[in-house]
Amino acid sequence: MSHLMPPRVPTTVELPPRRALHAGSTQVLVVGGGPAGLGAAVGAANAGAEVVLVERYGFLGGNATAALVMPLMSFHNEVKQAVPGDTTRLLPPDHGEGEPVVGGVLWVLLEQLVRTGAAIRPSLETGYTVPFDPELFKLAAYELLENHEVRMLLHAFASGLVGLPDRVRAVFETKSGPLVLDADVIVDCTGDGDIAAAAGAGYETGRPEDGWTQPMTLMFRMVRFDHEEFAAYTRARPDQWKGVHGLWDLVRAATDAGELDLPREDMLFFATPNAGEVAVNSTRVTEVLGTSVWDLTRAELAAHRQMAQIARFLRDRVPGFADSYVAQSGVQIGVRETRRITGEYLLTGEDVLSARKFDDAVARGAYPVDIHNPSGRGTRLERLPRGESYDIPLRCLLPRGPERVLVAGRCISGDHVAHSSYRVMPISMATGQAAGVCAALAATGERRPRDVPVSAVQRELRAQGASLP
Repeated sequence: MSHLMPPRVPTTVELPPRRALHAGSTQVLVVGGGPAGLGAAVGAANAGAEVVLVERYGFLGGNATAALVMPLMSFHNEVKQAVPGDTTRLLPPDHGEGEPVVGGVLWVLLEQLVRTGAAIRPSLETGYTVPFDPELFKLAAYELLENHEVRMLLHAFASGLVGLPDRVRAVFETKSGPLVLDADVIVDCTGDGDIAAAAGAGYETGRPEDGWTQPMTLMFRMVRFDHEEFAAYTRARPDQWKGVHGLWDLVRAATDAGELDLPREDMLFFATPNAGEVAVNSTRVTEVLGTSVWDLTRAELAAHRQMAQIARFLRDRVPGFADSYVAQSGVQIGVRETRRITGEYLLTGEDVLSARKFDDAVARGAYPVDIHNPSGRGTRLERLPRGESYDIPLRCLLPRGPERVLVAGRCISGDHVAHSSYRVMPISMATGQAAGVCAALAATGERRPRDVPVSAVQRELRAQGASLP
């Protein structure tokens, strides 16, 4: 297969002026319906604001549903070492007993997912991850917003921003043509910081030495998986499976035989709530940028080829997969890292690993530093001190420059190392809720987000059940 290449000498052309449909106005406009957007919309609604959420796809959930990033990773700190035991349950390795450091909207959604059989409640047995069904997740997300009277617009892609004297106007591309929505405050939950960048905010991308971001991964679900046969194999070969990843010898043999051509050295599996099913997180496309349409095209083609190789490898070589097949892959490839918007404070890897605390904390995290090599094999994994968590200050959600835009999710202000921890979905939901609350207090109080007292944001977050120091 081939794909269109970027022009060697970029040129631009003038497009004719156009008119857009004015679709209305709101106090808080949330752009992006992933975990950060869900947190922001519910947080803002609970704080008393009128809220509209706009999503590019025809469903909510973001990477959880569009890219099949499953499960929700642990949002617990480890307060006690786990007792060594069976490592064939597809759990994170070396996980101890833990306490949650994320609350609020996340738990409202989790209770709904668990109640409907769409997810498994986090516990020591699940390694404090949350296996979920992505199709049922979509329905739960719809109901979450409807229950909080958040208005939605789907199938609308944010393409620009227009500054107004006392508010901001977002531009969206739709099947009905371009339309605009006015808001007192916008919360950018696009993951890529599209709105903040369009508003003129600065940003960083990738690691400092060369700008390469963490690789992209196309996740997929395999069914007719025989867990008992797989477990028997890993018990017989404990050197080949640690927690959720392994099969090093089989991968090496398949690579030497020309059956696999992957920039990684192992396989990574996660359980789901469904019997006979496993989520596979093993494709890896390096040296691609998620804000480049050219790179995204190349990455999709490469990842689908890798998926086909992996599926054949599992069926041919791995016990438990003989009758399995790919039932679903992500609507799009999963993007781990793009823009990190420059905010009033830059969270650092040292802040994360030292479990630093801040007076203006509005969210917390305990997930380890988890950096998939941007240019090859290997993954850097460093945990926080046992029983600790780090704070995320409100300043990380306030871009320098734009006055009526906040950011939430993986595009908040931080360095490459810190980003590898706070990018996961539970923490993204926490920063989303914090940004939504700040946006609501700004809109209802007729002031700029940066003029909202931190104490007021913290007080409202605690009232909503958020986990703060």
